[in-house]
Amino acid sequence: MKSKHTEPKTVTRPIRSTTEFARHVGLARTTVSRVLNGQPGLKKKTIDRVNRAIEETGFVPNAYALHLKGKRTQTVGVCVQNLSFPILVNKLASLQAKLRDREITTFIEVVDGDSCEGAVRNFLSLRVEAMVFLGYFDEKKIERQLQGLANNGTPSLVIDHFGIKGANTVTLDRARGMVAITEHLLDLGHRRFGLLGYSESFRSTHERTRGIREALEERGLDFDKCTENIDDQIVRTSDFEFGRALVRAFIERGRPPTAFIALNDVLAAGAIHGVRDMGFRVPEDFSVSGFNNQDICSMVVPNITSVDQRVDKTVQVAVDFVIAQMGKPLRAKPVVKMIDPLLIVRGSTGPARSR
Repeated sequence: MKSKHTEPKTVTRPIRSTTEFARHVGLARTTVSRVLNGQPGLKKKTIDRVNRAIEETGFVPNAYALHLKGKRTQTVGVCVQNLSFPILVNKLASLQAKLRDREITTFIEVVDGDSCEGAVRNFLSLRVEAMVFLGYFDEKKIERQLQGLANNGTPSLVIDHFGIKGANTVTLDRARGMVAITEHLLDLGHRRFGLLGYSESFRSTHERTRGIREALEERGLDFDKCTENIDDQIVRTSDFEFGRALVRAFIERGRPPTAFIALNDVLAAGAIHGVRDMGFRVPEDFSVSGFNNQDICSMVVPNITSVDQRVDKTVQVAVDFVIAQMGKPLRAKPVVKMIDPLLIVRGSTGPARSR
């Protein structure tokens, strides 16, 4: 004689709890819970019956109920500075993909550098097992948030923003990247450089400036005599138009530098167009370099010499660290991992033309 509960009933209203779902399937709640949790010792027909009912109803177990039972959430919260910079979007996408591959769910909040406190509280209420901060933040405020996470026993990691007190950090060695670019240009005979976009007050900009300075000093050259910055003479709108306008201004005022070092690839692309606007050529008359090695480097003729941030390497190191810390006692001392950049030489840089 067949049981009257051999097949699930027709769904007449949304199923909100495991108890309701078990009633719908016609099995004991404990049996359904064992299937949902992947516990062994169950008959195949029972597992198939529950899985078929899940497909029919779209039922998803309440994650919060699992949290209340003390089970790990397998979640990570990510505060990202903003999505205006393509390189940050690339890092965020890679981070989420690599965590997903390790069966970790990612919660993401896009925040201003000064407003991550609410996001941190929200993530903690969701019982995330770790937090990642991606981008650049107000250092004093982020230090307080990191201390609060430590007090809560929640591991944290900062990607990009180097120098935050007590922070576990994974970051590109930007200074080293600029040393590589500057040495490359010096080897080509360049001794006078126009800096494009370097008036920004971000820590990352200061790190890059430091790299240029170190490379020049290593050759016995004075930074102030070899470099020039006229950012304040042009109103900055888009990076492309800013780079274009800056180079035109350099050339129009006479005795321009032989090489332009742009803060990013979009500025560099604009600079190449600015050189052409003035009737000159790259790299025959002026060399141009960028930073980040974005797709635009290959969309401009000539292709742009740039520094690759090695996003996959950076994110892989970050993911390995986060997963190793989840569910473990916090480290006594912060870890700082510097990722070596990679100089990609292309057609936008060449021998200096004597003037």
